[in-house]
Amino acid sequence: MPRFCYYARAETTGNEHVNLDFSDEQKLLGDQVNKMLSDSDSVTAARRLVEGSETGYDTEIWRQMQELGLTGCAIETQYGGLGLGDLELCVISEAIGRHIAPTPFFFSICMAARAIQLFGAEEQKRTHLPGLASGERIATMAIAETPGAVSQKRIRTRFGGGVLNGRKIGVCDGMSADFALVMAQDEGGSVGLYLAELGDTQRSPQKSLDPSRPVACIEFSDTPAEPLGSAGWDDIQHIRDRAAVLCAFEQVGGAEACLEMARNYALERKAFGRQIASYQALKHRMADIYILNTLARSNAYYAAWALSTDAQVLPSAAATALLSATEAFDFAAAENIQIHGGMGFTWEFDCHLYYRRSRALGVILGGTGSWQRKLISALRAQNSTAVA
Repeated sequence: MPRFCYYARAETTGNEHVNLDFSDEQKLLGDQVNKMLSDSDSVTAARRLVEGSETGYDTEIWRQMQELGLTGCAIETQYGGLGLGDLELCVISEAIGRHIAPTPFFFSICMAARAIQLFGAEEQKRTHLPGLASGERIATMAIAETPGAVSQKRIRTRFGGGVLNGRKIGVCDGMSADFALVMAQDEGGSVGLYLAELGDTQRSPQKSLDPSRPVACIEFSDTPAEPLGSAGWDDIQHIRDRAAVLCAFEQVGGAEACLEMARNYALERKAFGRQIASYQALKHRMADIYILNTLARSNAYYAAWALSTDAQVLPSAAATALLSATEAFDFAAAENIQIHGGMGFTWEFDCHLYYRRSRALGVILGGTGSWQRKLISALRAQNSTAVA
């Protein structure tokens, strides 16, 4: 079993009841997205990108997501969206994770679009949200400049005189995005987010373990930009907390798919005249996957409640969910390969595709070390408030 386990604690007062389940309509939405991605053979689409036959993302799957209105599900109706909310993003993210769909949904819709809705000026919302809602435009977040945890002191990209200058690495969907929200320092040294079109920037693809989630290096040289409202460092952390919950659901979906793959193979494969699923050692392995998956799902549901209600515990709930889901997906993906035995290490089987995605999602918002520190800080803040 893995070394660490993370538990979320639901806090209620009196006879207050916290419903941590999704509505029937939200579950139906998740079923529809799962069916669409299954019918589209999303896993094969991801394989094509890994094998280098395509670049960026799968345009056909993205088109179908547009037709279903998924790209605009959480964008307000006055900006061309459906006016739903974060819980709908959760069920969509889980379906994407289950089918490792190669789309720019996470950064374009779950992060950039939500950031613009929360902190953008009205003119910025009217300008950018309709294109994101329709899926005709793609956005991303340009955050990191060096390997390791992101901090205010490590941001060297500068904004001044209406232009950006600097370099960002590991920008997901950086080659496909039309514009980006860029973390940079202003002339006074304060860190904020800046809207920048990427058409005239110098972009180059970077190698990654999971080419179905491509990343790029972007050079900003006197690139025209504008501040995203008054979004500062604390607001950026709030955006990352919200994104962590959705990333956790994507990881939960991937971990569940790995368990199903392992179970199905163990029931079909025979050794010495019997199903390998009947051997105690493999039962224990799959039971361990199930335990971590169940714990991750529980933490993700609690974080979804905190996200949808904007609860004060969101920072700790988000960190707990992301850490728990990262551990579950990593473990499930690795054990899935082992349960498949020698076949699991071959290129033809899909096991490595899920392992690649698990490793990519594990660092997409920063490594586990930074989120462990964030969780400790959030819990200390909660305890201090409780004592006061």
